[in-house]
Amino acid sequence: MATAMQQDVSEKQIRPVEPTEPAAPSKRRFILPIVGVLVLIALIWAFKQWSYGRSHESTDDAAVDGHLVPVLAKVSGYVEKVTVSDNDHVTVDSTLVSIDPTEYKTRLAQAEADYAAARATAGGGGTGGGQAQAAVAQATGQRAALDAQITAARAQETKARQDLARMEELAGKQVVSRMQLDAARATAEAAAANVVALQRQTSAATGTIAGARAGVRLADARLQAAQAARDNAELQLSYTKVPAPATGIVSRKQVEPGQLVQVGQPLLTIVTDTGVFVTANFKETQLGDIRVGQPAEVEVDAYGGAMATGCVESLSAATGSKFALLPPDNATGNFTKVVQRVPVRVRVIKGLGPDRPLRPGMSVTVHVDTKAAAGKC
Repeated sequence: MATAMQQDVSEKQIRPVEPTEPAAPSKRRFILPIVGVLVLIALIWAFKQWSYGRSHESTDDAAVDGHLVPVLAKVSGYVEKVTVSDNDHVTVDSTLVSIDPTEYKTRLAQAEADYAAARATAGGGGTGGGQAQAAVAQATGQRAALDAQITAARAQETKARQDLARMEELAGKQVVSRMQLDAARATAEAAAANVVALQRQTSAATGTIAGARAGVRLADARLQAAQAARDNAELQLSYTKVPAPATGIVSRKQVEPGQLVQVGQPLLTIVTDTGVFVTANFKETQLGDIRVGQPAEVEVDAYGGAMATGCVESLSAATGSKFALLPPDNATGNFTKVVQRVPVRVRVIKGLGPDRPLRPGMSVTVHVDTKAAAGKC
């Protein structure tokens, strides 16, 4: 056994020592600078985000908005022609839809006939020689004739009274007979009675004039009613041509030729060219520093986050939930208070160009610079 141990020791002593490999170069000198650069970049980014967050309020609960004008039918009837299609650009007052005007032309003709009849009765609104004016003229002429007759009758009455006075004086002197005196007295009484009768006829003629003038006013009122009916019929006829209320792009067309439309039925919608704006729903806790006129940036999702510029134009007078069908009430003892959102309107000052238009409904993110001085949009 000792021999074996000696043999092992001798083999170890005799075995040549293998040379050791040199140590691999340390990777730390490459890793540490990279980590340092990444940490520095992260710190710079974090500082920018912190600094930006201190001076800006942001929300992604925002969308592009615009003026969408619905075009409705003002009269009922069958559609004769539709001159536009979806996504067509139209100008204001250009004809979009034509409704069959036959019925409305007939109504206009009837209204014009009624107006002509009323005009003939009233004499062109009281300025011409209509029936009512003729009645007034006739009654006035009769009154003038009666006035002349009264003047003559009074002259005769005066003469009769004077003759009676002379007869009474002569009868006292026995110059004339009693019969002549009675005849003179009868003549005087008859002349007085004639004056009274003519006065009563004059009063009746005055009433006739008043009635004729009332007839003129009634005829004038009927003339005005007929004119209003004619104008309304003409207006209804004009409604058979449906014009574009604004310049813009046709969207959501819901009408076809031959279709029966009713009053108030939607025909199509026009997205106007008057410009778009952004409605941003900020949390109520973000409104403390937001003021009208502050600059804002609009990040558009559709174009890879491209930025449009704008400014705060107005803040809503109530939260968005208040306009819901069933508005919530936070004062009901709930354990969790729901943070409400207030719509803020942002005016777009500089868009993204004609190749990248902002269309109503697009999702955006709005950043408002709350540290900037409020100016004027």
